[in-house]
Amino acid sequence: MRVSLAAAILAAGALLATGCATKKYIQATEAPIQAKAEQASQQSAQNATQIKATQEQLKELDEKTATGIDRANEKAGAAEHDAQDAGNHATEAAKLAAAAAEKGEQNSAALASLRDSIVGLEDYTVQTSATVNFGIGRDRLTEEAKAELDKLAQQIQADKRFFIAIEGFTDNVGDREYNEALSRRRAETVVEYLVAKHDVPIYRIHLVGLGPDKPVDEAHTAAARAKNRRVEVKVYTAPAIAAK
Repeated sequence: MRVSLAAAILAAGALLATGCATKKYIQATEAPIQAKAEQASQQSAQNATQIKATQEQLKELDEKTATGIDRANEKAGAAEHDAQDAGNHATEAAKLAAAAAEKGEQNSAALASLRDSIVGLEDYTVQTSATVNFGIGRDRLTEEAKAELDKLAQQIQADKRFFIAIEGFTDNVGDREYNEALSRRRAETVVEYLVAKHDVPIYRIHLVGLGPDKPVDEAHTAAARAKNRRVEVKVYTAPAIAAK
């Protein structure tokens, strides 16, 4: 009995000794693992911080890049717009030049046709003429102008063979294209008056608007410009054909 108790005590002591040794072994083994785990955790935290900082830098870089691209696109768009404007202006200038040249050719052709018509009628000579003047930018007949046209119409009432040439003019102030259109309106106003008021056959009338061309007074004064704002009316007649 005593032997069994002693054996039990020794066994218990052995177990306690073994347990203590195991605990120390576990503690000795866990310490490096815990240290490595903490080190890994710290490294992970540092990596996360670095990744976040890198992401922020990339975001900032992206924003700067996007801003640079937008500015470059704006400048490119502005340059393209300026180039288009320049091209449009050049095209418009070319159109205006072509229109002016065409208008000049039309006026020259009309004047040549008028002169050819008169030259073709070799027996016709100027019987009478009248000049009516207009206000600045105006195409309406004044009472004085109407009186001049009335006098001219009375002189041709008995004529059977006559031809009327009507030429409209302006001064040299302002745009040429506008002046050419204004000179034609002035000539048309005289035609309308002669046809409506005095029943002059429209087929006996030829008209042309010459703008500031052929001024009667080339001085740069108000009086000279007033003289040039005019319509000249010339009546060509031919001798009556003798009866056979």
